Amino acid sequence: MNSGNVILWILGGLLPLCAIAFFLTRNRMTHREVAGLEVFSRPGYYGWLSVIYIAAPAIFVALCFSALGLLHLYQTPLPMFTVGILTAAALGLAASVRLINPEKNARLLVEKWARGLMIFAAGISIMTTIGILLSVLFESIRFFQSVPLWEFITGTRWEADTAFLAGAGRGEEGAAKPHFGAVPIFAGTFMITAIAMLVAIPIGLFSAIYLSEYAPKKVRATVKPMLEVLAGIPTVVYGFFAAITISPLVVQAAHAVGLEADYTNALAPGLVMGVMIIPFISSLSEDVIHAVPQAMRDGSLAMGIGKAETIRHVVLPAAMPGIIAASLLGMSRAIGETMIVVMAAGLRPNLTANPLEGMTTVTVKIVESLTGDQQFDSLLTLSAFALGLVLLFITLALNVISTLVIYRFKKQFALV
Repeated sequence: MNSGNVILWILGGLLPLCAIAFFLTRNRMTHREVAGLEVFSRPGYYGWLSVIYIAAPAIFVALCFSALGLLHLYQTPLPMFTVGILTAAALGLAASVRLINPEKNARLLVEKWARGLMIFAAGISIMTTIGILLSVLFESIRFFQSVPLWEFITGTRWEADTAFLAGAGRGEEGAAKPHFGAVPIFAGTFMITAIAMLVAIPIGLFSAIYLSEYAPKKVRATVKPMLEVLAGIPTVVYGFFAAITISPLVVQAAHAVGLEADYTNALAPGLVMGVMIIPFISSLSEDVIHAVPQAMRDGSLAMGIGKAETIRHVVLPAAMPGIIAASLLGMSRAIGETMIVVMAAGLRPNLTANPLEGMTTVTVKIVESLTGDQQFDSLLTLSAFALGLVLLFITLALNVISTLVIYRFKKQFALV
């Protein structure tokens, strides 16, 4: 059974059956309503209730068959899978004909099913997050059984090239001991992210203020879509731009003032990454600033405060929760970027405060550790999960801090 066959039975069997039941039931109740007979709910609710009676048992049977296959208890043949689902749908159709009547509160039943569907969708999101955390946690525990956690988070040397020898049973051949100090990697991540945010936040915020408060409607309608085009450019194109154009310019500028700079430096990808993040911050911030009630602006202007002071002291504080959320989204985008860093900053873990030198980031090392011919249970591969776990907790801490700041501003302006 493959995805093509599943789509075939859905499109060719279940969906037409649901559509027929919906229109027949709705039309039947509509005729009763037109004839002046009493109907408890609107006809459309009865149509959706018939769809629920058909789709719910079919989906339940499909989930049962799928669970049996995933648990390796029984591999359901495709004909049996299809017949079982269509049989369940047919039984649901028969039940809908018998149970749906004008006296039934169809609206209440449909809303209960809709609420249950939303709860199920939210549960899937939560369970997916928990599954991701557990999958990373268990593999990280295996790594920390060989490498102490304190050494990992405080070590300043990342030399993991010989780690694959131990996984191949050749760790006693006099090879250098691998070192897994993650400080240089996280330092590179924070350095490049900080450079990107120093570029993206001022430009994005100022452009958002201009588009929302100063630009005419025609200019706003033209400039905003053009600005958002930057978000659709592939990151590999940004990487080419950083490596071929920005890096040589950075090196030339550094030499002009008497400084040394590597062609694979942290400044170039940080600048280009900041340009890439501008649409995220600008578009979201502009929407938030534009949503500030006009009455707040009018009240400030009526008290004799100028427009610039109104924007600074009234509009921006009121829009600050959304601006912080937009900045956090841009920061998350910068932390997770890989391609630009690979092409412009290099792969060398380098603990330095000089942005003109090459360095790497966590995501780049994760990709590097998970590619190649080494065994999956080698320390080099397991180190990717440890890096991901630490990065996950750092991101979680940023989210908690931003939530507290957002709540503070909302409370200050009586938005909660």
